[in-house]
Amino acid sequence: MDWDKLRIFHAVADVGSLTHAGDTLHLSQSAVSRQIRGLEESLNTTLFHRHARGLILTEQGELLFDATSAMIKRLDAAEARIKDSEEEVFGELRVTTTTGFGSLWLAPRLPQLYEKYPDLKIDLMLEEKVLDLPMREADVAIRMKEPSQADLIRKRLMTVHMQLYASPEYIAKRGAPERIEDIGKHRLICQNPRSAQVSAGLMMVQHLLAYDVPSMLTVNNYFGVLQATLNSLGIGMLPDYVTQDFPDLVRVLPDLSSNEVPVFLAYPEELRQSKRIQVFRDFVQDEIITYRRHQKEQAALKSAL
Repeated sequence: MDWDKLRIFHAVADVGSLTHAGDTLHLSQSAVSRQIRGLEESLNTTLFHRHARGLILTEQGELLFDATSAMIKRLDAAEARIKDSEEEVFGELRVTTTTGFGSLWLAPRLPQLYEKYPDLKIDLMLEEKVLDLPMREADVAIRMKEPSQADLIRKRLMTVHMQLYASPEYIAKRGAPERIEDIGKHRLICQNPRSAQVSAGLMMVQHLLAYDVPSMLTVNNYFGVLQATLNSLGIGMLPDYVTQDFPDLVRVLPDLSSNEVPVFLAYPEELRQSKRIQVFRDFVQDEIITYRRHQKEQAALKSAL
């Protein structure tokens, strides 16, 4: 199969239109149509169903589109490795992590990385869905569980626990629960049990709901839970790393904590030599070291008091 025809086929399948694909490829609609027709003739099959609203892939077209998608992702990976410089750090780095960790921990620390490498372009993808790193849906991931793919380099960064917090204003107005049974006298702010979240967080939410919580605010990410907690809407269940950047939060029911949640950094084996991956990995590790040092200092200060 001719690569030019495959490249044009992929562009058409991606947008579902000869005209729009032609605009992207800087080709006329007739030229794109000829290439698709030639590819269909060489394969002796029909790749698209044509109708007034656009083009829809046939079953054979879906098979070919899956193949061209994998090829293009491999080419993107090769291009990234070729462009990586041993002396300079530049270009795009696609980072995926959860909405909570990305917005509350990672994003506030990125200025230090950009200050050191101003030509780096980071595409931060925050979602609970686990993207496929070997298929190049992202370059590097920070996830709240160990990745299952065998062809990934992974490193355990730290451990997170879900705990209960309230604002000083809320405590002054409503008081703090002294026993877990007292949670029934307060509004609970947490992720919805039906939303995607780490199992340790889900188990803690379910445990708290057993105490007849009369009022709740559920949010589908921890950034929203934090904002509601800071605005004194109730007692929020949050990951413990937020206390470094929001030290005024008051921990309530300090004996109550979720099971540990491991945090892993992972990237494909084929990007082992990528300079962008290396500097991002080192940056995250340095920030983790600073975070751990801060935790130890805070624990020592509380013990002294």
